[in-house]
Amino acid sequence: MRRITLASPMTSTPDTGMSRARALRLAAGAAVLPLLLSACGSGDSASADGAWEPDRPIEITAPAATGGGWGTLARTSARLLESEELVDQSVQVVNKPGAGGAIGWAYIAGHEADPHKLFVTSPPILLVPMAGDSDHDHTDFTPIARLATDYMVYLVRADSDMETFDDLVAEVNENPGDISVGGGSGPGSMDHVALAGALSGGGADPSDAGYIPFDGGGEAMTALLGGHVDAAVTGAGEAGGMLASGDLRALAVSSSETIEAYPEVPTLLEQDVDFTFDIWRGVMAPAGLEEAQVAYYEELFAELMESQAWQEESASFGWTDAYQDSADFGAFLDEKHDEFAEILSEVGLQ
Repeated sequence: MRRITLASPMTSTPDTGMSRARALRLAAGAAVLPLLLSACGSGDSASADGAWEPDRPIEITAPAATGGGWGTLARTSARLLESEELVDQSVQVVNKPGAGGAIGWAYIAGHEADPHKLFVTSPPILLVPMAGDSDHDHTDFTPIARLATDYMVYLVRADSDMETFDDLVAEVNENPGDISVGGGSGPGSMDHVALAGALSGGGADPSDAGYIPFDGGGEAMTALLGGHVDAAVTGAGEAGGMLASGDLRALAVSSSETIEAYPEVPTLLEQDVDFTFDIWRGVMAPAGLEEAQVAYYEELFAELMESQAWQEESASFGWTDAYQDSADFGAFLDEKHDEFAEILSEVGLQ
């Protein structure tokens, strides 16, 4: 089986009776102890015990247009952080679309050491710079936490003659160059890789399908609704509204098993397409944050993920818990970066 896994399996931890957030609080205390012993001339809002918390609104950037996976994660996180009363400050979301995420990353890079700026992220933070389409890569930012694993769905309009993913494969084989598929990331990036791998696994040449990039899955689905493309590929979490309305249909999902949010949608494997595709979603910040600031956000997002409200919304989007703290998330990003050249080569995109 060809498996492109953009998120490693969640590692379980022994049940010690201590919550993840509590464990992070203890770790945070150890992390900030050196700051207490050093000179305090940083001009931050650290308290006497070395802890830090925001003293003005927190801003979460989604580096794409409204309606895509980044926007869904940013707005869900912001809304629940406030409604669960986990923050004293307001949490604002801004969209910075363009260049497959590069516009948003440049915006964040211009706010070095600002702990009130965050951004949501996923595999394009690795893939777009590898294609030479961004001046910034993941090493230019501070990893905060990996939150969830998501999957891809392959979509057509409700009135399409295509009923299965095999129908899409057949259309590509019978009409090479005439079938267009929209995606929410740039050429050679996440959605394109997911399309190419699935077509290849189903017996079609990916180069025979025209991939049309848009600024986020929302724009790709809008283009599909308008008849500007024949199909679309996007994150499962961002397609829920369109599927629920009946405007679009899903031909397949890229998970290895049926996902709870879309029990009626078959996997690619169930349709004899030898391909799976997992994607991770997380949060990063500008470069230059202090240890106490990183520790604050690690604990904040750990507490968010333990809330019932997060669990319910996460399940509705088809996300699964994949939490990693800053250090582990950073190591994960480095590891995946090293793997992507081989992955892109496998599907003929590099």
